[in-house]
Parts: sequence; C-alpha cells; structure tokens
Amino acid sequence: MKRQLAVAVALLGALVWAAPGASAAEPDTWTAAGTSYTDTLGGGQGLASRADGSLLHRGLLDIPLDLRIKGWNHVGDPDVARGYTFDAYQGADTAASKLYAVTTPAGKRYDYVHPLDPGEKVNNSFAAVSPDGQWLVSGEWGDQRRLQVFPAPLLNPATPAAGGTLAQAGEIGLDRPVRDIQGCDFVTGTRLVCASDDASGELFPQSRPLLQVDLEHALDGRPVTGTVTSLFGLPQRSVCTGAFEAEGVDYAPDSGTLRAEVIPPGVCAVATTVYAYHRP
Repeated sequence: MKRQLAVAVALLGALVWAAPGASAAEPDTWTAAGTSYTDTLGGGQGLASRADGSLLHRGLLDIPLDLRIKGWNHVGDPDVARGYTFDAYQGADTAASKLYAVTTPAGKRYDYVHPLDPGEKVNNSFAAVSPDGQWLVSGEWGDQRRLQVFPAPLLNPATPAAGGTLAQAGEIGLDRPVRDIQGCDFVTGTRLVCASDDASGELFPQSRPLLQVDLEHALDGRPVTGTVTSLFGLPQRSVCTGAFEAEGVDYAPDSGTLRAEVIPPGVCAVATTVYAYHRP
C-alpha cells in the first residue's frame, strides 16, 4: 500500500510539473493600453524605454552623418540598458559586415563592427540587451531558425573597451521558423517578445504576429534553445489602404508596458502608430 501511495504521489508531482500553468513557456496575456504616434522618418524603425520612463525613437533621420558616409544606410530597433544606447546598423546588400554602435550615458559613441560569418545575412534588424547587461541579441531578415547573440559591447568585459571587432557568441536556436523579425526585447532573463512583419499566415495564424520566445535558460554565451509562441496579430488600422509594416518593439520593466510600432500604408505612412499593452 505504501509503495502504491508513493508511486501515486510521484505521478501527481510529475503531472503538476507538466501542467500548463506551471510551464515556463506559457504565453503571456496582454491587453491594449493605449495608442500614440511618432514621426516615421524620426522614429519609425524602433523605440526603447529609458530609466526615467521616456522613450527613445529611431528612424532613418537618426543615422549620424559620419556613419551614413561610410555606407551604413539603415538603423534598426534600438535598446537602452543601464543608460547605454545600443543601435543596430546595416549597409548595402553587398556589405560584408554589420555595425553595432553604443552610446554611453555621457554621449560618447563607440562603434563595433561584426564581419559576417559564413551564411550570415547582412540584415541587422534590431539590438536587444539581456537584463544582466552581458549579451546582445540581434536578428536577420527572411525565414530564420535562430537569433544571434553577441557579447554586449562595453558592458561585457569580453568586448574591446573603445570599439572594434565584435564576434558572435553562440545563438538562440528556435524550435520553429520565424519570418521578417523587426525587433525583439527582453521581458525577463529567459523571455523575449518579437515583432514579425510576416503577413502571409503561413508560419503563424495571425498576420504580423507578436511572438514570445522562451529560452531554456538565461544567456551565457553558449547556444540555447528558444520556444516560439504567437501571442496575437499586431493591429492594422488606418484610413489608408495597402500594406502595413510591423517595426520595433519595447518592454519597459518599471511600468510593465509593452509597445510595438506599426507603419500604416500610403500617405498615412508619415506617422507611425505605437500600440501599448499591459498584462492584467
């Protein structure tokens, strides 16, 4: 009898551990919390929350002249970590490298060039820094089964202290393919939210889905697996007709606010819509 009771308790424990409510990959629930707008040329590529609650926006007009002269013609979704601003730049389709620029709280910018690894795409859609400040996550365009991971410039002591070459350190291998990721941000040390510009409905049922990526453990510079869940389709509302474009995403831990950008079609594209969400 005691043996049977012990087996029953063990089975019950296993069931509780595997229950959906106990799963680390259980999707978050987000509710709409407001809508705002920003100038597309000055903020339509992405956004990041600062410690004081204000928002940093990035658009094509924000590319510094010296970087533009060097051929860096696109800036992605930024991030702010411990007062440092991280920007992701890319150049022409024929470029052999991508650029991560880090601006210190004092306003000094340091440039880190990453030579493309074999098979790596030139796209540099976003920069997302892990909550511990040690790792920088980035991504490529098209259909992908990974997110790239680098030591976070300046904050990770493994990186050069004043700019230089940045090598990749492991990657996040995704359990299912994703398409056209425009931005990601950390919600916790093992959870990211990512905005996809995929409107096909082929990979996920929603058009331009907001995705949740759960890591099997916090980043440590070694390969890690990420479980992808589709949360909901980003709104596509406008008086103009045509194709929308999902852009950057940000999570502000102090307020618990998640924000995602969507550029409307046609002449309405002059203003980017920023949708805000909270967890109930």
